[in-house]
Amino acid sequence: MSIDPRFAAALADQITLELESSIAYLQLSIALENHDLPGMARWMRLQSDEERVHAAKFTAHATDRGLAPQIGAIASPVIDTSSVVKCFEASLAHEKKVSESIRNLYRLAQEVGEIDVIPLLHWFIDEQVEEEATVGEILGRLRLVGDDGSGLLRIDDQLGSRPGADAAAETH
Repeated sequence: MSIDPRFAAALADQITLELESSIAYLQLSIALENHDLPGMARWMRLQSDEERVHAAKFTAHATDRGLAPQIGAIASPVIDTSSVVKCFEASLAHEKKVSESIRNLYRLAQEVGEIDVIPLLHWFIDEQVEEEATVGEILGRLRLVGDDGSGLLRIDDQLGSRPGADAAAETH
């Protein structure tokens, strides 16, 4: 099965971006642990895990089509983690970056006739709409409570109850 070289390169770039996202979320998790918000830290760890799953989905598609994508360089994330709001602003900005990258991958797939990837990209487009909405809602709630400790702790508790299979990643 022949794959347009530009699309193959873009697919490898997307895999790299998903892994970069995983590292960014892990960094945000560390920051939230340092803010003494273990529920938010857990939520970010689960996001980190989810981003690796996303990379695996793109990788599986590529390898199923005979490609051997090369993971690119991943720089250490530079994120302002001075406040909880800053952490979630960084999360939302990163989700928007990933969303645009997926839209660009979709546009390229249409341009070069890579129709086999369209169902996968539809799944990712839906996923990104959900991701941006979720992080946007959390950010809105954080802005609403401001520096109110009880409000932050309530949100922390709610985010910490997010279902996920992260027993191995738990630190406490």
